[in-house]
Parts: sequence; C-alpha cells; structure tokens
Amino acid sequence: MSSPSKYFSIGFLSLGGFIMGILFWGAFNTAMEFTNTEPFCISCHEPIYQELQSTIHFTNRSGVRAICSSCHVPHDWTDKIARKMQASKEVFAWVVGTINTPEKFEANRRRLAEHEWARLKANDSLECRNCHEFEYMDFTWQSQRAVDQHSTALADGEKTCIDCHKGIAHRLPNMSGVEGF
Repeated sequence: MSSPSKYFSIGFLSLGGFIMGILFWGAFNTAMEFTNTEPFCISCHEPIYQELQSTIHFTNRSGVRAICSSCHVPHDWTDKIARKMQASKEVFAWVVGTINTPEKFEANRRRLAEHEWARLKANDSLECRNCHEFEYMDFTWQSQRAVDQHSTALADGEKTCIDCHKGIAHRLPNMSGVEGF
C-alpha cells in the first residue's frame, strides 16, 4: 500500500475510482428517486392509495396532484435520507408480515397514523409546507371557519398543519377514547 502500483499508474487508479464514484452516486440517486414513485408505494400500499383517490390531493380544480412522496418524504436531501432510513423499518414490517395484508394494516392503522402525525408535528409539517404556506394563502377564498383557524394558527405559531388536518388524505383510524375526536 505504501509503494506505487506495480501494474497500474496512480492516475489510472484515481480515474477509475472517480468513475466508480460517479456510477455509485448515479445508481444511489436513481434508487432513491425510484422509491419516491407512486408505483413503488402502491406495490405495498394499494388500499391506502385507493383512499387518496377520493381526496382533493388527488383530483382538484387546479390540476395539482400530490403523490405519496409529496407528503411522506421531505424534499431536502438530508431530511430525505433520514426519512428513508426510518422507512426501512416500515419495509421490514411489511416483509416480515406485520402489516402485509389489509387486515393487519387496519389493526395497526392507528399506531402508524399516530407515528406519522408525531413526525409531522416534530418537523412543523414540513412536507405540507412544501406546497402550502400561510403567507401565500388568500384568506378571501377560504370559509370563515378556515380563516379563523389559519389566522389564529399564524398568529399563535404553536400549531402546525397536522394539528387540524389529520385525515386530510387518508381515512382516520378508530379514534375512540381520544380527546377531541
């Protein structure tokens, strides 16, 4: 290791390492982007996708459509990597059979939803704010109730989107025994 290569020059080895690094990085990013596609998500979450189809995030007057990764994967690279590492536990749970059938998923729906709500609360609903931001809202187009809630949340600064919008894209789990439901 301390002497130059017997068969290849240092320049050749450096160039080879550089090319391999580019290929690895390209493959890694391709795999990351593939796991952000609807077909990838639907391969395990078909029933959840069917729920999304009846919401305003799927079909709306403006033609803007959210896909799974729009709400469940941060856009910033470092946050995205952290979320992908968390999601590997979800993939593991599906592979070992914890949530691999609609019945098992329903049995775990509340626990999974609460986990996702806590994640969104902790990051100030970052994924929501990639598309929705208080400063861009036109309150004149909102109902009086929405204006009251949004302006209070804006002034207060304590609430985040998920505090009021649980179930906006997916059916709520059984919330019996939970205060406020």
